[in-house]
Amino acid sequence: WAGFLEWEFLLQAFAALVLAVVLGSVLAFHPTTARTVDTREEAELPKVLIMYALVGAVIGEIVLKYGMVVGFVIFGLGGLMRFRTDAASTRDTSRLIMVTLIGLIAGLNLPHFAVMATIFAWVLIYVFDGHPVCELEVHEIPKGRTKDASNAYRTVLAEMKCKLISENKQFSKQRLDYVFRMPRAV
Repeated sequence: WAGFLEWEFLLQAFAALVLAVVLGSVLAFHPTTARTVDTREEAELPKVLIMYALVGAVIGEIVLKYGMVVGFVIFGLGGLMRFRTDAASTRDTSRLIMVTLIGLIAGLNLPHFAVMATIFAWVLIYVFDGHPVCELEVHEIPKGRTKDASNAYRTVLAEMKCKLISENKQFSKQRLDYVFRMPRAV
């Protein structure tokens, strides 16, 4: 518990977390990526990449404090969780790994770093989930009405102040697929 008074370590660890998130963001939000987004999973990927950058920074701090052996333990835990845990998405997997790391940090008697990592991850999740990415599939549109339906759905999404990320019109199947980001208040 005396670690809460180790300002030098806390400042250095905080700087490492910030740097990881900033550099992860640079790659996650690469300008060419936005042009190729067609699915909800692809739209969520930048958030996942940033969370994994945070996970990497947390692991790095633990390894610096306790040595390489802990790194192998973490690597083994991560592999076990990834392939043996039924997480619904990569987003959930990144959160699962982060929660496990926070527990490991607390168990390694670094409560100050566990608290910092928890707060940091909480803020990221709050920012990321403030504008959730949604997917809407519209089926069985009456024949010849796909264009009218597309205009109507786009109008409703715009009225709700949703940001349209991707629209896929399949006239032959009378189907529309939308991927959009909702505002925080909706």
